Amino acid sequence: MLKKLLLGLLVIALVAGGLVYSKYQEIFSPNVHETLVDPFVIVPTGTSFEGLIDILNNQNILKDEASFRWVAKKMSFIKPKMRAGRFKIKPEWSNRALIGHLRGGKQATVKVVLNYERLPEDVAGKVSKVIEADSISILNLLRDKQYLSEKGLTPEMAMSVFIPNTYDFFWNKDAKGFFERMMKEHDKFWKAKGRNKKAEAIEMTPQEVYTLASIIQRETNQLDEKPVIAGLYLNRLEKGMALQADPTVVFALKQFDLKRVLYKHLEIDSPYNTYKYAGLPPGPISMAEISTIDAILNADDHDYIFFCAKGDGSGYHSFAKSLSGHNANKNIYKRNLKARGKR
Repeated sequence: MLKKLLLGLLVIALVAGGLVYSKYQEIFSPNVHETLVDPFVIVPTGTSFEGLIDILNNQNILKDEASFRWVAKKMSFIKPKMRAGRFKIKPEWSNRALIGHLRGGKQATVKVVLNYERLPEDVAGKVSKVIEADSISILNLLRDKQYLSEKGLTPEMAMSVFIPNTYDFFWNKDAKGFFERMMKEHDKFWKAKGRNKKAEAIEMTPQEVYTLASIIQRETNQLDEKPVIAGLYLNRLEKGMALQADPTVVFALKQFDLKRVLYKHLEIDSPYNTYKYAGLPPGPISMAEISTIDAILNADDHDYIFFCAKGDGSGYHSFAKSLSGHNANKNIYKRNLKARGKR
């Protein structure tokens, strides 16, 4: 009788031990495939647990779905809405490690690269490719007068917030989260290197400096020429002269493939037409490089108020202090074009 009892207890112990070991295996044994085609899992905002299961299966992450579900239940991981984000998964993780990472692990960042975008639509389209916010929500925010007014901006000035750089973002950023991060980066940029004080010294706001920089950005690709053109435009502004900048007319026309601005183009009635209206346009005509912004803050001190392309293919310009000097430079420009067979 005793032998039977002991044998029975041994069987029970073995069965219990087997069950314990089985559950231990489900919790701690590898359940992520050893080879992952894409180790990054993106969980959109509002994803349910079943939606997460679909994502993991579609990416062939899990070896055994049933064990993942059991461990998820035991770890109280199952929620109506799962944590959103972009997560890097490591091969052969256990269910416990995978769930722990999805619940509280560090997100994998994405890189938002902004450099030379021309329009808010361009920024929205580029950014929406790498963060959760779609292009429409970003663009609508950049046009939201009330929201921008609370930030001290107008829709026309919204582009001045974007300082060219590469930024690390968490993937699950909405439009406001993206823009407010850009505002912080903008403020940090203007505080650095005394830029705010330099702008005050030339009696301009950061937004006005950026607007002028966006014009110079489209006037020249020559780094050493930017401070000269900056000084010239500052001279014009001080004298109350029209800037007469061709890139602003191109922007007003929205004909960005226009090679030459002709007299007929100057007739467009737009606040961006700096041939018709003195002073700066309402806002930037594109993003501006940091070198161009700094060229205005450290502009050359000279008496030039006219400039035109050399026409020799160098990409440089000729500068003049008087209209007669400017006309002489224009004649040189025409001769250079003719000599190069461009006219």
